[in-house]
Amino acid sequence: MLQIYNTLTNRKEKFVPIREGIVDMYVCGPTVYNLIHIGNARPLVVFDMVRRYLEYKGYHVNYVQNITDVEEKIINKAKELGVKATDLSRKYTEEFFADLERLGIRKSSAYPKVTENMDDIISFIEQLLSLNAAYQVEGNVFFRASHFADYGKLSKQYIDDLMVGARIEVDVQKENPNDFVLWRTAKEGEVSWSSPWGKGRPGWHIECSTLVKKYLGDTIDIHGGGADLIFPHHENEIAQSETLNKKPLANYWMHNAYLTIDDQKMSKSINNIITVRELIEKRDPNLLKLAFLSVHYRTPINFSLELMDSTEKNIARIRKAYQQLAELEQGELGPVSGEVKGYLHGLAQRFIEEMDDDFNSANGVTLIYELIKQINIYTSEEKVGHAEATAIKTVLENMLNVLGLEGILNSNLATDENTGWIDELIEQRNQAKADKNWVEADRIRDLLSDKGILLEDTPKGVRWRRK
Repeated sequence: MLQIYNTLTNRKEKFVPIREGIVDMYVCGPTVYNLIHIGNARPLVVFDMVRRYLEYKGYHVNYVQNITDVEEKIINKAKELGVKATDLSRKYTEEFFADLERLGIRKSSAYPKVTENMDDIISFIEQLLSLNAAYQVEGNVFFRASHFADYGKLSKQYIDDLMVGARIEVDVQKENPNDFVLWRTAKEGEVSWSSPWGKGRPGWHIECSTLVKKYLGDTIDIHGGGADLIFPHHENEIAQSETLNKKPLANYWMHNAYLTIDDQKMSKSINNIITVRELIEKRDPNLLKLAFLSVHYRTPINFSLELMDSTEKNIARIRKAYQQLAELEQGELGPVSGEVKGYLHGLAQRFIEEMDDDFNSANGVTLIYELIKQINIYTSEEKVGHAEATAIKTVLENMLNVLGLEGILNSNLATDENTGWIDELIEQRNQAKADKNWVEADRIRDLLSDKGILLEDTPKGVRWRRK
């Protein structure tokens, strides 16, 4: 039985979808003014895993993630670079999808852009105005937070407790400092759209409320994002949507915890922002996903050099065990031994139990390491034949696939490049060893090492892997 920790109620709840066999899920997407950094990547990895596991459980998942392609940050960055805001957002939308592909994250069902849904956003605001839940001042439109009686129910920051400060936008045009922008009048030269209130652009929160309603409906099963979005973004989404629709916006609210780098918050001021592009060009692309999934999504992560190094070692362990199984898949396929069959069945059941407990990928990854250890025991005791190797491989592949870590196996198989030169050098080294030409054998080993190829001499021959 799948249970999800619901931020709204602060407890785990049995998951019951609105429609049998179907899950509607919305996760806040990127604001496209720069390359995404590793903090942005955590919810991408987490909710890709959530979507995969739901599909593994047999659900059809309608997964929508928005693209915020008009916003203050985009406008300011475009001015700084001397380019059009539309060109900047288009460029970084393409870069976003490129990073998703490199990370091996499956595409969502839809990626609606704010700029392509402006009529729907304006209509949503007009309806809020007709309910007296919003008001306009000199081309700006604001939502009356006090109009929504349950304001604060997600973040537990209630109207009476909120005070004007760092987290409340102070604006002399507002009736109340807790009110927030639905439509913002455009400044001279800024990208804008025509509306009943003059030229302008939407506020941040109204975009997601509109897109959820248009693409998934009034009430969805799961709404997700980073913990930094709980207040004010998701709180304001709830206020807008539930005021208009008179229904819950989402039945389950999921939020992944924060990420720090060397125990510090990522910040331009201390120059510690690491982009996904920068990381995957220098390190194994699977490193980021395995590091994230090795920690429960509601637990903060401290990203460090030590974490990256230890994660790469674990990637190597998984690949090595998988290669061992591939080599053992020789000969006739007989029945799987009772011992191995029983172990694999039990392991698969434990994996489901852990994932059913609020998508506990951390314990799921631990079970993968347990399987790797057991593979080493079985092979050392010669308990793995063709049938066992195939059965174990299937279980390992399934577990990695559910978590979104199948790239660990694919990236080391080198099926997309010619690796014959490696085999030729290994053969030359074997001959050198047979001739007792140890100097030449060592020279070839060092040559391969310089090219990023590590050799391992085993009783069954030489194995190689990438550094």
